[in-house]
Amino acid sequence: MPRTAPWWRSAVIYQVYIRSFADANGDGVGDIAGIRSRLPYLKSLGVDAIWINPWYKSPMADHGYDVADYRAIDPLFGTVAEAEALIAEAHRHGIRVIPDIVPNHTSDRHAWFQAALAAGPGSPERERYVFRPGRGPDGAEPPNDWVSCFGGPAWTRLPDGDWYLHLFAPQQPDLNWQHPDVLAEFESILRFWFSRGVDGFRIDVAHGLVKHPELPDLPPRQEPAVLGPLLSREPGAGPRTHVDHPHWDRDEVHEIYRAWRKVADEFPGDRSFVAEAWADTPERLAAYVRPDGLHTAFNFDFLMSSWNAKDLRAVIDDSLAMLGAVGAPATWVLSNHDVMRHPSRYGRRTVKRWTANEPYRPEGPLDLELGTRRARAAALLMLALPGGAYIYQGEELGLPEVEDLPDEVLQDPVWERSGHTDRGRDGCRVPIPWSGESAPYGFSPEGASAAPWLPQPARWAELSVAAQTGDDSSMLELYRAALRLRREHPALGEGTLAWLDAPEGVLAFRREPGFVCVVNLSAQDYRLPAHASVLLSSGPVEGGLLPTDRAAWLAE
Repeated sequence: MPRTAPWWRSAVIYQVYIRSFADANGDGVGDIAGIRSRLPYLKSLGVDAIWINPWYKSPMADHGYDVADYRAIDPLFGTVAEAEALIAEAHRHGIRVIPDIVPNHTSDRHAWFQAALAAGPGSPERERYVFRPGRGPDGAEPPNDWVSCFGGPAWTRLPDGDWYLHLFAPQQPDLNWQHPDVLAEFESILRFWFSRGVDGFRIDVAHGLVKHPELPDLPPRQEPAVLGPLLSREPGAGPRTHVDHPHWDRDEVHEIYRAWRKVADEFPGDRSFVAEAWADTPERLAAYVRPDGLHTAFNFDFLMSSWNAKDLRAVIDDSLAMLGAVGAPATWVLSNHDVMRHPSRYGRRTVKRWTANEPYRPEGPLDLELGTRRARAAALLMLALPGGAYIYQGEELGLPEVEDLPDEVLQDPVWERSGHTDRGRDGCRVPIPWSGESAPYGFSPEGASAAPWLPQPARWAELSVAAQTGDDSSMLELYRAALRLRREHPALGEGTLAWLDAPEGVLAFRREPGFVCVVNLSAQDYRLPAHASVLLSSGPVEGGLLPTDRAAWLAE
């Protein structure tokens, strides 16, 4: 019999932002025990795997993305033994587990960095990081003009005169991936967790790691990006071109991932990697997922697309063509812990494409009814496309961005580093509602000793899991139905699509055998093509007409 295709080629993976998913001990912060208690929910939702944001020991300067010990779980979340128990129980539910790995930088509390501080300028310990003397006669100027993704300079000077690089917060010093100790250490970390049963890793800042050895200034018009290099493709603008950048998406990074692929292949069960890789052309992104490299990569072009049929189709075509050319599946994603939730993006009358250099900023008043209607349609589009998909926790509940958090509760380092000009990412990280009429909505146990780490809106009672369960018109039941059909229908998951003729503003494609997806982004109702039945729709379809901002799955 032919070998079954690896699971990751068509998987639906649910992102667990651990701080905000479920709090089992009542301290107001989500934890491993909380995830474990909600595994039956995840199974009933119908996902194939969970991706868990960093759970390692950390001072939490960037909510876990500043790792002090990659082989230890932070006490805020639990223990290694609890992590092992979660992995084992998730597997019993048929759910795979993919933790984050953060290789671009460590915490400044990491043992290596502490040793580097103690050893002084020119020491072997400092060679594991990027230390340099400053510019100018007294070394008082940074080594170059690089700027932190969180705002401010990318260099901090120590009392001994040396400067160290941090492309994110000062508490996150960048590692020197030219050093053999760094390569060996991370291969050892991968083996540590693979041996404990994890099914893969999501690689944070996968396009970073390698810096130009001469650390030159940024090329002209290359501003530092919040999340990565420039990504811009307006409809009809023609092909994008690659710009050589001194610290993003350098060719040498692929040597690292070829070595990581060999480590993953040492273990049974189709262990896999997904790259958080921002690249300035589809071809550059495809380079990460060649047969000897990583397995999949996030599709940020799709996430950042405008609510425009021409733009979406261009992104879909580019993604399938470039990834297919190297034998990799596409992945699709609408939201994550770094961007505004998509019901709030789509809830503005004009939804523009944005770039990593120019993150989304809301323009005009929010029409949440409009945003929710578009989000329902976008979900059916995403889940009908060939390849895999990612669901960010709470997306299945239709949660909007919390745009009115008080200044005094904001915790994202972007808020402080930007001089209080950028409110950061806390609005998409508010703990999700499970049940009840008031906060904490079942996020923490009854009688919890602390409130949730970010306040939940009073209006979220109607969006809780309990409130939506059994309501066929709810976002939750739409996702459950879509994921059930996706598992059952032979046309869905990995494969190909064929576009159907449709008027401007309408996306329509066939997947064999016998499945058609139609999404109406135009201003007029659209008469559905001939079909045997409507399998699922994002809203009512009457008289064979698909209203604007609606999607339908059809059986031919």
